[in-house]
Amino acid sequence: MVTDVLDRVAAERGGVIGLEPGLTVSPDDTWTSVAELLRAPYTLLGELADETAARWKAPRHVGAALFWKTYAYWHTMPMALGWALDAPIPLMPLEATYFKVSDAGVTIAASRLEWGTGAPAIARALADAQEPLVRTLASLAKVGERTLWGSTAEALVHPLTSVVPADFMELLRQVGKPVDGLIEPHGDGYFRRTCCLWVTLPGADACGSCCVLRPRRRP
Repeated sequence: MVTDVLDRVAAERGGVIGLEPGLTVSPDDTWTSVAELLRAPYTLLGELADETAARWKAPRHVGAALFWKTYAYWHTMPMALGWALDAPIPLMPLEATYFKVSDAGVTIAASRLEWGTGAPAIARALADAQEPLVRTLASLAKVGERTLWGSTAEALVHPLTSVVPADFMELLRQVGKPVDGLIEPHGDGYFRRTCCLWVTLPGADACGSCCVLRPRRRP
């Protein structure tokens, strides 16, 4: 069910999507194991942050945040859709996940999937497959972990406002920390409570969900 929705998203985007069809792949030498990003001294992870920074003429910590925004979106999206559809939730274990740079920024797939049920499965997947990357990238590039988790929180929310409508605040509440509390609902949409740092790029406009656009509360 989730893969059917992702096929529709891919068609709407002209095939530019950061996920392989069916979410699985038999990796060849064009794919890199995500586990390699966590191999000290973290050279590959640093290169990805630096390449992103160079592309946008940004400091390293901004490049790291923007790389993570892309990676987290594609890694998280299938889980969010599974929850919204009340379907089995596809999980990509860290040791079985592969990536490559692509037109979507990065494309992700797994050599094998696991399946879970409900928000607790998502919480476990974030702890297993994202927390080690967040912790390492934050230390390596001197960017706040809360900033990075804000992008994961938005990756849970955005598909539920644009692909399969669902109560995204309830999903965040059920998943819990570190993503709960990082999104603020507003009308039919939302604002982030952290910044992805896109707005810091020269001449860049703020994202539509940017925390700098949040209406000020009256005293």
